[in-house]
Amino acid sequence: MTKTPTKISTNMAVKVAIIGGGAAGFFAALACAKKHPTYKISIIEKTSKILSKVKVSGGGRCNVTHECFEISKLAKSYPRGEKFLKNTFHHFAVKDTINWFSERGIELKTEADGRMFPITDDSQTIIDCFLAEAKKLHIDIRTSTEIKSIQPNNENSYHDNTHNFCLETQHGFEFFDKVIVAAGGSPKLDNFQWLATMGLQIETPIPSLFTFNLPKNPITELMGVAVPAARVRISATKLSQEGAVMITHWGLSAYAILKLSAWGARILADKKYVFCVDRDHFLFRMFTASLGRHINDRALE
Repeated sequence: MTKTPTKISTNMAVKVAIIGGGAAGFFAALACAKKHPTYKISIIEKTSKILSKVKVSGGGRCNVTHECFEISKLAKSYPRGEKFLKNTFHHFAVKDTINWFSERGIELKTEADGRMFPITDDSQTIIDCFLAEAKKLHIDIRTSTEIKSIQPNNENSYHDNTHNFCLETQHGFEFFDKVIVAAGGSPKLDNFQWLATMGLQIETPIPSLFTFNLPKNPITELMGVAVPAARVRISATKLSQEGAVMITHWGLSAYAILKLSAWGARILADKKYVFCVDRDHFLFRMFTASLGRHINDRALE
């Protein structure tokens, strides 16, 4: 049975739908409401929770930004989208982020590696800030609401020609003038079908920021050993990263490994995640660290 959308009066304010209740969705809604105070803005979240990734980011402390004020350098720190990000950062970058939170009574601190956290060391500080700002700006927040389709005006025979889009959810249809999609990633291409039907090109999603599994490799006997600075390379590629490395019971983890996986996401996917790691650059340090820990343990006995 086809549901007929309810027509919207032309006297209503401009309506904006923000799809996604994460950090990006909230920040988009707040920026939009600040610049256009007469707009009626709704954040629409599929799950029952909002800002859930903010809650757990940075080990529950929320890594808000990074102390890097040079735009070209900041853009190069991202594995993909450097040109787009460089242009974007000219409008809003690290200093703007720091000032935005400071104006709302949230001070940030910088740690030795450049990461910036709220001085409370609690991600709830950031969540409370977003929620308070959304309430002040009268932003509508809806949870447990899944977008099933977006129908442009020229394809919706039920449209009254006063709004540009019709959104279908499990609750029915609703018209909006503008739609901002901040729904985050998904491991399955099928989950983006509701956007693909609008003619948008969707890149095949692939994993990023993952650890390396080394099944039955003797290096795992050193699990728990970590070094603060090492170089890791992927054989037969130009992929190489420096930073902390830790041996786990399944393989390798920590900063250098995660960064390597991010920068090499598409290359490693093409290899179907079967590749060789050049270990000569850091194995000596690993064994040295293990020996040093063993000596310290014996000294304490």
